[in-house]
Amino acid sequence: MKGTAILAALCLCLCSRTPVQGQRSTTIDLSARAQTLEGWGVSLCWWANMCGRWQDEAALDTLLTWLASDEGLGYTLFRYDIPGGDAPDCLAETPHHFGRRGGKGLRALMEAVAPEEGTYDWSADEPQRRVMLRLRELQPAAQFEAFSNSPPWWMTVSGCVGGAVVATDDNLREDCYEAFARYLIDVCTVYRDSFGIEFLTLEPFNEPMTDYWYAHGGQEGCHFSVGAQLRLIEALAPMLEASGLSTRLAASDETSVKQSIRDLQAYMEAGQLPWQWNTHSYEATDSARIALRALTEQAGLRLWQSESGAGGRGLHGNLKMAQRLFDDMRLLRPTAWMDWQYVEERGDQWSLVSNSDWRSDTFRRHKNYWVRWQVSHFIRPGYTFIATDNPQLLAAVSPEEKELVLVLLNAEHRGSMEHTLTLSGLSTARGVKAWRTSWQEDGAESDDFALSNDRLTVLLPPLSIMTFVIPL
Repeated sequence: MKGTAILAALCLCLCSRTPVQGQRSTTIDLSARAQTLEGWGVSLCWWANMCGRWQDEAALDTLLTWLASDEGLGYTLFRYDIPGGDAPDCLAETPHHFGRRGGKGLRALMEAVAPEEGTYDWSADEPQRRVMLRLRELQPAAQFEAFSNSPPWWMTVSGCVGGAVVATDDNLREDCYEAFARYLIDVCTVYRDSFGIEFLTLEPFNEPMTDYWYAHGGQEGCHFSVGAQLRLIEALAPMLEASGLSTRLAASDETSVKQSIRDLQAYMEAGQLPWQWNTHSYEATDSARIALRALTEQAGLRLWQSESGAGGRGLHGNLKMAQRLFDDMRLLRPTAWMDWQYVEERGDQWSLVSNSDWRSDTFRRHKNYWVRWQVSHFIRPGYTFIATDNPQLLAAVSPEEKELVLVLLNAEHRGSMEHTLTLSGLSTARGVKAWRTSWQEDGAESDDFALSNDRLTVLLPPLSIMTFVIPL
């Protein structure tokens, strides 16, 4: 559709059913450059260990093509989980503590590549590795980060990879800091030498300052006080430097951006800075996002949002998660943003694909997939974000400055939102294309907008996300 008459007809149609919630005018200034995207990504924990067992090669290829191909989500960053395994007495429990009420299920129970002190079993994580190797084939730009939820059980104080007996106690044994560092480097070295994957980064922690991790708990986890983190970094950094690997050190993967700030301040004071700073954005205020961004810039560190996800209900919950992504990219400004789960057997919030019983014939994409597709399929690695004051808008320009991508979001049930976007510096914008996901649509091409010279106007229906690609 073209012209104001068409927009008026659209407005009349939509507004007859839902009220206009509000109006917003935004000027897109192409000179207001922010961060350049390295990529979108996801953890391989724990879905890759489950789906990597499928015998149906075609089904696995379909699942991974949806994730990594340029025709699908186009994710390029994948986080390999170095499993800690569990102690024999824990494995003998019926049910296993991961499978009890409140646990993450037996999908979270991964075999250790170091099942006992002094031994390695590289067949233990073959399902996860199978997925990694196929992702690398599907996506030539793929890069991998290795991370650890817990040291191997025999390096822990409690003897359990769920955590310490007291959840706020450190669970790496005092005599195992160097051994754990060596273990992490051994895994990275074998993956390079035997499987041709050299990890970009190595992250030895996962939400280390939380009180989530306790013995016989629901998943692998290990508390590290900030002092314990620094002690491990002090042991690990020179060993990694001397290993001959090109892998660089990342830290500290806190769940809270405010705690991430406190960690980084301590790292800076101690002079123990990694190459890259990772944070999760489960708990994040706008002021904390801006503060962490400023602190990483001061420290000269790369910044990744390395894990996020959320609960909710239906498409509304999916779009609220997209709002977190928008807030992260606009205010925190990481160069990479990653989901926690790609596939899950329950619900439609924490994953992008549902698989009811981990069989190869029961998986399907749900709305969360298409919500993420509206961003990752169009804003590609190498695109530079444009700073705006509109929290419902992401804007990015391609490396050759041949196209501008705009993504608009309306996460509200109750009304439509009218956006008027002025494209500063563009006297005429032609050949605009748009796609929308809503209750009725999954990434469907749309012409529900009006374009006049440098002004783009769109009435965004309730619970929808819409992407515009504008040739420059």
